[in-house]
Amino acid sequence: MSLTPTNSADARITTGILQLCFAMLLVPVLDVFAKLLGRTLDPVQVTFMRFVMQILLLTPFVLWGRLWAIPKGTFGMQFARGVLLAIATACFFAALKHLPLAEAITIYFVQPLLLTALSALFLGEAIRLRRIMAIAIGLIGVMVILQPSLIMFGWPALLPLITALAMACYVALTRRLAGQVHPYQMQMMVGFSATVTLGFALLVGPIFEIPWTSFAWPTSQQLIWVAYMGLAATIGHIFIVWAAGNAPASVLAPFQYLEIVTATILGYLVFNDVPATSTIVGSSIIIGSGVYLFHRERLAARAKPPVPR
Repeated sequence: MSLTPTNSADARITTGILQLCFAMLLVPVLDVFAKLLGRTLDPVQVTFMRFVMQILLLTPFVLWGRLWAIPKGTFGMQFARGVLLAIATACFFAALKHLPLAEAITIYFVQPLLLTALSALFLGEAIRLRRIMAIAIGLIGVMVILQPSLIMFGWPALLPLITALAMACYVALTRRLAGQVHPYQMQMMVGFSATVTLGFALLVGPIFEIPWTSFAWPTSQQLIWVAYMGLAATIGHIFIVWAAGNAPASVLAPFQYLEIVTATILGYLVFNDVPATSTIVGSSIIIGSGVYLFHRERLAARAKPPVPR
């Protein structure tokens, strides 16, 4: 029996949800290896190696799909995406040197709230009172986590916030490029521009004594961790791309919070980290605010009149 269009659409949405859930199970694995590498290597070097691996793994896809021609007018934005992701990743890896895995990821998940605010400021998207209240409540959740974290870990507890802000800008640029650039090419360009940016930082950083920029030759064990980190990052982000092609962002978004659960479990199993009470309370507030925002987006999408043909 053939599927009706409705059943086919439902099947695609279900596939997209499952693909995103798999990605959220896999992405924290790269953070585990980054935290292991960060015990002896500086964050900029770890981030540099992560993006080198991404280039190596994505090159066959780009060559196979003949996706090397960059659409006119998109190079600058694509390069900027890579710079933003390099900043976000380096700051997050630096945070992992000091913070438990679950706590760093939970603070980072203020990113959807920041993205909503940035979309209103720079993309002209409407933001109503209920969404403003949800953002404010989510920020209160961040403060619940940050207050004891700042006392315990000091300023590194702020690094996931910088990551969240850089990632919100990164996603806003991604929205601007949606439909203009193939997802594999976007990921390849991210790897290229991030590698160039981080490579330059590793060259000039030691000259000007910039923190986090020293370079040390990795051991054979560390190279294995780098390979695993690159595989987890590349496969995870490919599944995110596939998920986005199968289901609307407003449907997928709440499932990204599975990453907090995965990070908590991995943090306990690998590093024996037990989340603090403030982290549990704060993450509940952030997740609740985020899910409410996504709910409002779905209602707004349904309320839009159909596009005339």
